[in-house]
Amino acid sequence: MSEISELERAEAETAGASPAPFVRPDTAMLLAMLASAGAPPVNELPLAEGREAYRMMRFVVDAEPTPLAIVRDLSCPGPAGDIALRYYDARETREAGPAIMFFHGGGFVIGDLDTHHAFCTEMAAQMDLPLVAVDYRLAPEHPFPAAPDDCEAAARWLAANGKDLGPDITGLIFTGDSAGGNLAIVTTQALVARPAAVPVIAQAPLYPVVDSTAASGSFVEFAEGYLLTSGAMDWFTNHYAATPGNPRNDCILGDIASLPPTLLVTAGLDPQRDQGRAFAARAITAGVDVSYLEMRGTIHGFICLRKGVPSAQDDCDAIFRALKAMLNR
Repeated sequence: MSEISELERAEAETAGASPAPFVRPDTAMLLAMLASAGAPPVNELPLAEGREAYRMMRFVVDAEPTPLAIVRDLSCPGPAGDIALRYYDARETREAGPAIMFFHGGGFVIGDLDTHHAFCTEMAAQMDLPLVAVDYRLAPEHPFPAAPDDCEAAARWLAANGKDLGPDITGLIFTGDSAGGNLAIVTTQALVARPAAVPVIAQAPLYPVVDSTAASGSFVEFAEGYLLTSGAMDWFTNHYAATPGNPRNDCILGDIASLPPTLLVTAGLDPQRDQGRAFAARAITAGVDVSYLEMRGTIHGFICLRKGVPSAQDDCDAIFRALKAMLNR
């Protein structure tokens, strides 16, 4: 009886095992750097410190803001007081046309106008459209449904008062990342059900959370070691305190068939990847005009990692190209 070689033994031991996921070299370098730093994850910090750590992270891993003609803070009325907004435009003046409304990520708990400022400047510049970012109320001080209430109020205000900013706004495009991607979809669904002064002409949720009951597939495969962890997701979910199954939280259960053209983007190494895939598949089956992009080998949050993960700039460029194509721009 012949001996089994070391190669044959290794092959036998790994037979049937799933192949290791592809990780881009620059993504792997960032993950290694963060691991070696030994900083506690956001869910192990006091709330105020977690928010500040997320705010400060942009100086280490995000790109510099893109120069614009207009960057102006303003506010609009909301259900519990004024909502802070930030208005971006690459032009001092422009003809009538659509505007983008951006909802930041951060699990409904962290994040603000500053954490996503650089991306908003880049999007406004590349899309050559006015963009308004929304500083909605955060949990746990303001649990569900404070965030979607604020986002809907801000969207309706922009639809009715766009001329106060300068341009004549003829349509709305909602976008945002992670929790903000959820809020983009939820706000779209709200304005489709009860239209505002101008129509929603497109939405672009970026690696959105759409199903709070997700517990398999990518949710397990990438639960540790890929920036967004299962512990952080549980921490966000508990603070947000939304009712499972409520379509204003689990928007995959809301009206999908009536959605406008949709660009849905996922990250290949994201625990939330399979939720995005499922939402895109359901929308395609329902007859929605869908463009789907999955950024292979990168992680959740990549739009705010353009310095730490230089290839994320290519991902953002691809998003802008796809959205322009959807809008025939």
